[in-house]
Amino acid sequence: MYYKSTRGDKNFITSSLAIIKGIADDGGLYVPEYIPEIDKSMDELKNMTYKQLCFYILKKFLTDFEDEELLECIDRAYDKKFSKDSMVYLENCDNMNFLELYHGPTLAFKDIALSLLPHILSVSMKKNKIDKEVVILTATSGDTGKAALEAFSKVEGTKIIAFYPQNGVSDIQKRQMITQEGDNTFVCAIKGNFDDAQGKVKDIFNDKDFNDYLNKNGYILSSANSINIGRLLPQIVYYFYGYLELLRRNEITIKDSVNIVVPTGNFGNILAAYYAKRMGLNINKLICASNDNNVLYDFFRTGIYDIKRNFKLTNSPSMDILISSNLERLLYEISGRDDKVVKNLMESLNEKKEYEIEDKMRQNLSEFYAGFATEDEVLYSIHEIYKSYSYLIDTHTAVAYDVYKKYVKDTFDLRKTIIASTASPYKFAESVLNALKVDAKDVDEFNTLELLSKVTEIEVPKNIKELKNKEIIHKASCDKNQMKDVVKSFLGVE
Repeated sequence: MYYKSTRGDKNFITSSLAIIKGIADDGGLYVPEYIPEIDKSMDELKNMTYKQLCFYILKKFLTDFEDEELLECIDRAYDKKFSKDSMVYLENCDNMNFLELYHGPTLAFKDIALSLLPHILSVSMKKNKIDKEVVILTATSGDTGKAALEAFSKVEGTKIIAFYPQNGVSDIQKRQMITQEGDNTFVCAIKGNFDDAQGKVKDIFNDKDFNDYLNKNGYILSSANSINIGRLLPQIVYYFYGYLELLRRNEITIKDSVNIVVPTGNFGNILAAYYAKRMGLNINKLICASNDNNVLYDFFRTGIYDIKRNFKLTNSPSMDILISSNLERLLYEISGRDDKVVKNLMESLNEKKEYEIEDKMRQNLSEFYAGFATEDEVLYSIHEIYKSYSYLIDTHTAVAYDVYKKYVKDTFDLRKTIIASTASPYKFAESVLNALKVDAKDVDEFNTLELLSKVTEIEVPKNIKELKNKEIIHKASCDKNQMKDVVKSFLGVE
């Protein structure tokens, strides 16, 4: 299995090299030369543990990894840092099944892929005989940053720099990042939004002179965002696992399809579900759920991707994104893998801040349904689920639940549905309390956690509870145009 750029670079490279590079030389994203199909029956797959399923699926994409190498990476990644033996958990609420993806060290779905990335990156470096130090450069809307920092902290041969929007993450998300330990970690707030951070990170990756300069100084850049194919592929696994869990519980039969709902901003998590469907998972609709930054909703409705709009800070901050990087990989697929089309669309987005796809491409979006939830609808959804099922969800999962309700109203489709539950409600405790009609306006962030626990009788997760006594280590901030200088300063190559 080889990998190529979505934008036309003709070089086919191995999976290990694609993981190291993160982004292609022409600015495109790496995609596999084809989407492999599963060759085992669902009966065979449902008897696998999460780790066994992970190996089976990833082996189809990471073909230049030896079996022993990949198995060791998976074993090291998925250890006692996860509070669930199965990595994920499926909570049933009638036809809805909330796929809890937040039982890792930072209480967000990003932990699942990012726990694995440092290990497969380390193997990739050895395979390609690269003896430079890897610098992970990442932009975060809240969850990726901490999950990547946690995963790469103290990993030999790596450094990691995370940029986050100064006013665009929750208090808990910010505290998780700025208390991160490890001499190889650096965190910096930027005066701007996530799109500003992500755009400048991409510019740094695409700056050939700067990359050459770092190379001469013993460093090589790589990414922990889902633009890196090594971050994206492990996310396919949990959609298979969720479906197989429904089979194990006799909630569905092998003939039954399910819907999958994903709250998404950068489009990576739902793209992983799309890949799972292409591999042979029996999915009916992929339901794309946006918040008030509803650029994806408009795209699926009109075929026009237009970022000329106000950026909104919402109560689901990890989705406060207007430039959905992974949509580029979907454009590549629905265009018949035509890299010229993708390149032209991306150039239009860069120059005109919008693009429009052809009717033929729009027809290939029929397996998707898109909707969005306002902030008030998010709060109502949290309250409704808790009142109806005594089940607590966070603001991002509430976006997905609200859009799912709209889908059912539009289609009357009541088949079993998996809803990606992407973060612990304790990461957004103030908003969740607000939804439950408990006033927490004048309560500090840690007393808010205790108040939520008191109201719901759900224990505060240990990893968040311990934040209160952690030292604030990272205090840096910069303008978006100073990010390159921050990188040089941290690496000591000014």
